[in-house]
Amino acid sequence: MLRRDIQTPPELKSLSDIGLMREAGKLVARALRICREMAKPGTRTADINEAVESLFQSHNATPLFKGYVPGATGAAFPAVTCLSLNEQVVHGIPNARPLREGDLLKVDTACRLNGWCADAAITLAIGEVRSERKRLIQVAEEVLNVAILEIGRRRWWSEVAVRMQRHAEEAGFSVVEQYVGHGIGRDMHESPQVPNFANKDLQKRGDFRLEPGLVLAVEPMVNMGRSDVRTLDDEWTVVTQDGLPSVHVEHTLAITPYGVLVVTADEGDPRGEVRIPQATKLASV
Repeated sequence: MLRRDIQTPPELKSLSDIGLMREAGKLVARALRICREMAKPGTRTADINEAVESLFQSHNATPLFKGYVPGATGAAFPAVTCLSLNEQVVHGIPNARPLREGDLLKVDTACRLNGWCADAAITLAIGEVRSERKRLIQVAEEVLNVAILEIGRRRWWSEVAVRMQRHAEEAGFSVVEQYVGHGIGRDMHESPQVPNFANKDLQKRGDFRLEPGLVLAVEPMVNMGRSDVRTLDDEWTVVTQDGLPSVHVEHTLAITPYGVLVVTADEGDPRGEVRIPQATKLASV
């Protein structure tokens, strides 16, 4: 989401709420799995979007991107997925352009299932890509993993964000600052805003405490070149100012009394399970 100056207190979720969000997260993970399978040279991005839309329809899930209008004015987003290529950072609109060998495809999608939302993104290498592009994907995924690891160890979000930014910059890349992650729950965009960088403004006005019940969509955007971006005339597609590639990855993360749950982990991923100690289970009976 576009970074704004206003920060309001987050709404904390119960374990039951988080369990319902996990069901939406599994569906988002399944959608991304379909995208991964389809992402080959010659496939049209419009066809990938259509497959995700069919999946959501078959589960009576509401796609959260299609028809979304930012703020009071603006063009409604026309698709259920954001599919962004190469120098496109986020919010790319699916179309008839076929994927080509060497492309970087960013796939972002979200849905509401039984009243609860989940949001996630991956970046896919199409065919054989240059080594520096592979490294960009690897570093962005590492930045997200820094957040997953540190969110359960730190007291304030700024302590996590500074480590995310440092990891990207020490690898020679930059972090986009105009767009940030967000709280998520019954609505796709809830408080707080979740920057992937740390500065004095965040520490003074935008920081927030990490505590059980907090659910965040954490989405680092890592650029090969400079961090500045601009929006194309379609009012949606965000591209790097210098035309160099960018990578976007995202997971919905929930802080529980028993650790961090990756709400949008795929089926079978142990990060998607809450491990409640046996003694606690017995005591609660």
